[in-house]
Amino acid sequence: MTPTTVLVPDERGMFALAGIPHVHAVAYDPERPHLPVGAGDAEILVAHRLDPAESAPLFAQLPRLRMVQLFSSGVERWTHVVPDGVALSNADRAHGGAVAEWVVAQLLAHVRDLSGYRIKQQNRQWEAHRTGTLSDRNALVFGAGDIGENIRRRLEPFGCTVTLVGRTARPGIVDFAQGRAMLGDRDVVILALPLDDSTVRLVDAGFLATMKDGAVLINAGRGELVDTEALLGESGRVNAILDVTDPEPLPVEHPLWSAPGVVVTPHAAGITDDVLDRCWSAVARKIAAYVAESRATVTG
Repeated sequence: MTPTTVLVPDERGMFALAGIPHVHAVAYDPERPHLPVGAGDAEILVAHRLDPAESAPLFAQLPRLRMVQLFSSGVERWTHVVPDGVALSNADRAHGGAVAEWVVAQLLAHVRDLSGYRIKQQNRQWEAHRTGTLSDRNALVFGAGDIGENIRRRLEPFGCTVTLVGRTARPGIVDFAQGRAMLGDRDVVILALPLDDSTVRLVDAGFLATMKDGAVLINAGRGELVDTEALLGESGRVNAILDVTDPEPLPVEHPLWSAPGVVVTPHAAGITDDVLDRCWSAVARKIAAYVAESRATVTG
C-alpha cells in the first residue's frame, strides 16, 4: 500500500511528520499557485499561511484531496471553501492552555487594577488603593470544549466558581438556555465558542442588558459572537475584554478602541513563543489518526 501524501507549508512540517508511519510529506509554497512535482496525489493539505478565499486554484490541482488540516481551533473561514467530500480538521487541544492563560491574566489585571498602578508608576506616585479580587467571583463560560475546560481549571484555584455552558446539558455543564438564565448574577461571562449559525451574535442587546452592572464580558472565541453595536451601547456599565472583534482587524477609527471599560488585544491570546510547537504537535496527531484509520478501513 502506497504512503499517504501530505502537503506541508514549510520544512518544519517535513520534520514534524517524519516519524509518522506511511506518510510522505511534500513541501509546498502557500504563496505560489503551482504545486511541486509529486504533490498532485496528496490526500491531506496542511493549510497554514494559506488564504481560504484564494485557495480554489490550489484545490483544483488536488483531485485526491480528502482532508484539510488547519492550525486554528475555528474552521468557519474554510467551511464553505473546501471541495465536497473533503473533511476539515482543526488543531484541537492546541490552544486551550494558552488562551485560558490569557483569560486569567486579563481578569487579574482588571480586578487588581494593574493599569491604575501603571499610571501611578509613570507619575512616580507611591499610593496604594483598594482593588477587587478573583476570590468568590462567579464566572460563566460559554463553551465547554478544550478552551472552556482549561479556563475552569485555571480559575478555580483562585477561588472562582465556574459554570460551563454547552449546547446540551450534561454532568457539570448547563445548556445555553440555562446559561442565559444565570447571566444576571454572574461577575464574569467568558465566550469560548466556535462560530456558526447558532452562535453568531449570541451576545446581543438582550444578553448584555441581562448582565449585572460592573460585570466583565471576555471574548476569547470569535468576534462575530458579539453584536458590536449592542456592546458599545452597554460599554461603561458592562466591562469588556476582547481578543477578537467584529470587524477584525479593528479599523483605527473604530469606537471600540476608546469605549469606556473596553480592553482590546489583536487576536493574540494563543500567540506565545511555543505556538508553532503546539500547532505542529496537533497536526501530527490528527494526521497520524487519519492515516491509521484509512489503512485500517482498507485492510479490514
